[in-house]
Amino acid sequence: MKLSRILSNQNGISRRQANFLLAAGRVRVDGEICREGNLDISRFREVCIDQEVIQHAEPAYYLMLNKPAGYLSATEDPVHPTVLELIPSALRHLLHIGGRLDRASTGLLILSSDGLWTRRLTEPRVKIPKVYRVNTAYPICPNTAERFSEGIWFEYEKLRTSPARLEQLGPTEARLTIYEGRYHQVKRMFHAVGNRVTSLHRESMGGLTLDPALAVGCYRPLTVDEISSVC
Repeated sequence: MKLSRILSNQNGISRRQANFLLAAGRVRVDGEICREGNLDISRFREVCIDQEVIQHAEPAYYLMLNKPAGYLSATEDPVHPTVLELIPSALRHLLHIGGRLDRASTGLLILSSDGLWTRRLTEPRVKIPKVYRVNTAYPICPNTAERFSEGIWFEYEKLRTSPARLEQLGPTEARLTIYEGRYHQVKRMFHAVGNRVTSLHRESMGGLTLDPALAVGCYRPLTVDEISSVC
């Protein structure tokens, strides 16, 4: 919501008075004077007029989870366990998932209560790199890296994937960097070149890298630097 609207929503404060308060430097956002009425203010920020709090900041949660295989990236499911079951019950209703992983896939999963932040992390147009460790059923063909760099045609969507980067680590192992997050994208890319993914592990998304000290099935809060890397 725009700051000017938050101010004018208060009893007895007109839009004109709100503009005057902003110009006079009497409005603070998170303790700092703010004169920009068009500034978008999330529910996680405190707004004051002089010393009076007119919007209390809700706590924001930004979590990194080392997802195990067998867990769905979903809030609930009648059959399979979900990743939210790995989080304390008091937090579960506040969180949503930023960038899902298949049930069999493992690695970096982000959960947050801040929807605007996770949208910036997963917005396809931003082209944030996502890095995966991939194992395949058959040896990776020598021309796979070139094919991926040219983009793979997906007939169902009638589109070509963005150029991807493949670093081969062994006959059936590679590190793949993609810049989208389409449905089963990595598996479909390898299928298009005559191979099959047997395991998929996400290592990073943009500036967020899975903490090597984080045990499988465990989570930790993101650091301030990690949160601010998603701009």
